[in-house]
Amino acid sequence: MGSPRRKRLCLWFLIGLALSVIFLGHYYTADSPVCPGTVARTCQQERWDLEEAGILQDVRNRDLTRRTIMKRGNSTQDASNPKEKARSCPWSLKSKVKHNPTFEKQFDFDIPVFMWEQHFTPETWGRLKDRSVPYGWRDVPYPVIASTVQLLSESVHSQLVDEARFLNCCICCAVVGNGGILNGSRQGKKIDAHDFVFRLNGAVIKGFEEDVGTKTSFYGFTVNTMKNSLVAYAEYGFTQIPQGKDIQYIFIPSNIRDYIMLRSAILGSPVPEGYDKGDSPQKYFGSEASAGKFKLLHPEFMHYLKERFLKSEIINSQFGHLYMPSTGALMLLTALHTCDQVSAYGFITENYRLFSDHYYEQEKKPLVFYANHDMLLEAELWKSLHRVGIMKLYQR
Repeated sequence: MGSPRRKRLCLWFLIGLALSVIFLGHYYTADSPVCPGTVARTCQQERWDLEEAGILQDVRNRDLTRRTIMKRGNSTQDASNPKEKARSCPWSLKSKVKHNPTFEKQFDFDIPVFMWEQHFTPETWGRLKDRSVPYGWRDVPYPVIASTVQLLSESVHSQLVDEARFLNCCICCAVVGNGGILNGSRQGKKIDAHDFVFRLNGAVIKGFEEDVGTKTSFYGFTVNTMKNSLVAYAEYGFTQIPQGKDIQYIFIPSNIRDYIMLRSAILGSPVPEGYDKGDSPQKYFGSEASAGKFKLLHPEFMHYLKERFLKSEIINSQFGHLYMPSTGALMLLTALHTCDQVSAYGFITENYRLFSDHYYEQEKKPLVFYANHDMLLEAELWKSLHRVGIMKLYQR
């Protein structure tokens, strides 16, 4: 009589065990929340140094536990105020920086990347009025700075993106330079798979979609480099900077022209004075460009980048007054201070001599080194950041 009872108990035990395995398997293998606009997340596919299955699964489990605890702890918070919630990115470059003795001393994630009206105080003016552009405001009249910066509100211009949309996932960025290494690279799909894509200067896309992608989230420039690019690369098809309702423009304040053009762009009016007097910003940024489409790099952020990362020997030469990091370097370092994961494409590598200056050139042209940039110093920085896993540098 006892035997049938034992069989029934064993049967129920096995059924319960099977259901538990199915439930736990679903619970622990569920994908992380998909970030807005992402179809195939290149960064998460590559996983930096976490491609070993055991390590990756351990990170997933710890992140799942942490998110569960956070969710319980935040259950009493107002759900309509996402800024009160902490962002979670288990693969953030900040964690790599934190555990690297060298770069931990160089990176300062608390320094403001962008400038807005709150920063324009008497103290800031006193500190920057004697420092040369682009690191300050020497020789730039107070009314020009004031009338421009006061148009930039904190709510729109203080952050790169709305981080509330990325509470439980990583902000994944690609920064696309214009180096010849991208010609024939077939990296377009990987580039477009990132949440945000930075482009700069003569960013030719048509005809090179397979190599450089089509997506543009941010376009970085100085007025000088933008206008020079429209002239120098027109023969390659660069006759208009990227435009679109979701594209934002990052002004690099290299001289007074950038402040005056930015003010006119926000107001939607012709440039009233200076070298670009009478020029129409709408022809560059579109007829419906609003204040929210523009950001301005903070001069102190640029000074910090020069001092901490790219303090070239050129500074002490006869060309010292001309020196500043390249547009590409400034955009890449901006991404490294605002995104969780960063991949760099089309930047200088050790074997740069194998490739043309730009990816869209029909005939190979050597990379030109100008006195106002230190490209070899930048190359060393990218190699070092890639080697320790803080960013991923595309190389061939």
